[in-house]
Amino acid sequence: MAERIGELLLKEKLINHEQLQQAVDEQKKGGGRLGFNLTKLGHISEKDLTIFLSKQYGIPTVEIVEGELDSEVVCLIPEDVARKYQVLPVSRNGATLVVAMADPSNIFAIDDIKFLTGYNVETVVASEVAIKSAIESSYQSSEMDLAMEDVLTEFDEDDMEVIQEEDEVDLGDLKKAVEDAPVVKLVNFILTDAIVKQASDIHVEPYEKSFRVRYRVDGVLHEVMRPPMKLKNAIVSRIKIMSQLDIAERRLPQDGRIKLKLGRNREMDFRVSVLPTLFGEKVVMRLLDKSNLQLDMTKLGFERAALDNFLDAIHKPWGIVLVTGPTGSGKTTTLYSALSDLNKESENISTAEDPVEFNLMGINQVQMHEDIGLNFAAALRSFLRQDPDIIMVGEIRDYETAEIAIKAALTGHLVLSTLHTNDAPSTVNRLLNMGVEPFLVSSACNLILAQRLARKICEKCKEETTISEQALLDLDITAEQAKKMKFFKGKGCTDCNGTGYKGRIALYEVMPFTETLKELVLNGASSSELKKQAIVEGMQSLRMSGLSKVEEGVTTLEEILKATMAD
Repeated sequence: MAERIGELLLKEKLINHEQLQQAVDEQKKGGGRLGFNLTKLGHISEKDLTIFLSKQYGIPTVEIVEGELDSEVVCLIPEDVARKYQVLPVSRNGATLVVAMADPSNIFAIDDIKFLTGYNVETVVASEVAIKSAIESSYQSSEMDLAMEDVLTEFDEDDMEVIQEEDEVDLGDLKKAVEDAPVVKLVNFILTDAIVKQASDIHVEPYEKSFRVRYRVDGVLHEVMRPPMKLKNAIVSRIKIMSQLDIAERRLPQDGRIKLKLGRNREMDFRVSVLPTLFGEKVVMRLLDKSNLQLDMTKLGFERAALDNFLDAIHKPWGIVLVTGPTGSGKTTTLYSALSDLNKESENISTAEDPVEFNLMGINQVQMHEDIGLNFAAALRSFLRQDPDIIMVGEIRDYETAEIAIKAALTGHLVLSTLHTNDAPSTVNRLLNMGVEPFLVSSACNLILAQRLARKICEKCKEETTISEQALLDLDITAEQAKKMKFFKGKGCTDCNGTGYKGRIALYEVMPFTETLKELVLNGASSSELKKQAIVEGMQSLRMSGLSKVEEGVTTLEEILKATMAD
């Protein structure tokens, strides 16, 4: 039937023989329908293909609006059948079921649906991408609705009484009640669904009249469900039990950890933070997937010269290497990658972390406990009595930690650490503001690296685009430069949940401490003077690094404007 569609499109001169052959070759490699491969290759638009099929078969077209689909109607066709035939039930009228199809000539699909549902089937045409996207969101929504329905039918509202603040309760009974409740299914569903969607964080948030769950995917938060308000306390209590936290304490923040075993060889850690808010406890869970930890520095996003400078700095026998950037900018991944590269039998490596995110074989990792006096400064002092070669300090937060780290770097140890600053040159001023002497900074520092994360364009729906003059002006790109550049964007597909982005890439600003820069620090130079000199010596700023990723077709100008500041 696919060949017939190809022939009909040729006949109508909507495609040529070469384009048809390319689509057939693509179909052999990656599967999928011929029409889908023709649109993927850009030989025909989805709209033109849908209009053509509508005219050819005398069937009306339909625009699928995902939020308006009835979950009861969607559930009439099983998910596996919908995916197999790329069909979606859009409405029901008495004994007739209206089904959107990408290929209305597929009689086998229509017969199967008639047999499975017992309804007469009326077909309408919709684009395959729209159907795929709607299948993803609709069946997932239905699954969530059913999970919550399951909880609602089995969970008695009276069960909520036991964890009200004013009541005295037996904690053993409370724990047992939450363990036995069907809410367990819903919490498990939230955790596993976040893993499937490759989320980095889960937010469980109570408000005055609503309760919602959001996932952070590729740095952006998306709402995924709104459980009923009466489940608020039960869901939070279940998460606290899994994290081995105190379920009776609801006035103070708490931190914990959940470890899930997925299949035989995969474990997932969730770092859990519970915060009392005005309308209940908010829970944020950070997903730590060791199997996805990227320890190969060549794949992190470094430009070649920047990577060479970074490797040179971390392989020096002593000195300090600082990685800077806001929370969630990938600093930990960069440091772990560096430690992985340095991790040899001949080296004694110790790390002070808060918290320890991933366990690395061959490295002595120490978890900080501020409440008992084990902070970064105390851990550093202890490390220096442990015959160290390489030390990693999670973060330099105060003068005491900075002073010990720099002295360790000056006494023959390699020290890696992080700071929260906007760019590499301003890190020097941050250290000076903490009280570190300029001569110590210039003597100890090997290199300062600043980084940000930008979303990558989805490879499945990547297409060339044009850029507005204003966007070019915002990035100081001249019309002449723009003519030599190609710009891309993601159209939005099922693979990227319609966002046009999938995955993230790091942008790096790598500033080696040259003799000239050391001299400027000793003379009290400002951050802008240091930056100007570093760029003269070959440093790529964060904005420059971002623009090079745009030129490579990895990300978009919008992402670079959002992630970096003008130089």
